[in-house]
Amino acid sequence: MPSEPDQIDIIPVTAGHYPLLLDWLHQPHVREWWGDPDTELAHIRDMVEGRDTTRPFVIRLDGKPIGYIQYWFVADNRSPDILEKDPWVSELPEDAVGVDLTIGEAELLSRGVGSRAVRLMVRRLLDAGHASIIIDPDRENRRAVRAYEKAGFRPIPHLEGRTGSVLIMQYDKNNETNT
Repeated sequence: MPSEPDQIDIIPVTAGHYPLLLDWLHQPHVREWWGDPDTELAHIRDMVEGRDTTRPFVIRLDGKPIGYIQYWFVADNRSPDILEKDPWVSELPEDAVGVDLTIGEAELLSRGVGSRAVRLMVRRLLDAGHASIIIDPDRENRRAVRAYEKAGFRPIPHLEGRTGSVLIMQYDKNNETNT
């Protein structure tokens, strides 16, 4: 009889998670793709305290915190400063939501946890009525790109080659794979 897969869930970030998040943000595999740890944690605090509309969550595996995932609203990220830096944002659907994540525990990289966490977040977003879901990894982050492909994301063709180091991918349930 096959064993049950480890259980993935996500819970809202609280102030009690800040030390753990800061530890993850300092890990070399996270630092490679995320910004300055103190700056990133300040952004997360703004989310938790209601000064930013992005919604932050901790990813848990069998109840143990192992990563971070958030979703953000494209409509809230179209300020002149953002559009000057990333003009392609104006071409995304107004009602789209974006997802970002990192696995904080290095020993869990390349084990399918990221894909499973993204699938869970996508299901929640679809259930909440969000039809357009994007993710924007660095195109050089092959591990992340592969995880998102497994979860049903594909590059948006008309944005290919126009977004610098960022690869804009959009979810389509017909693209999900089990490998």
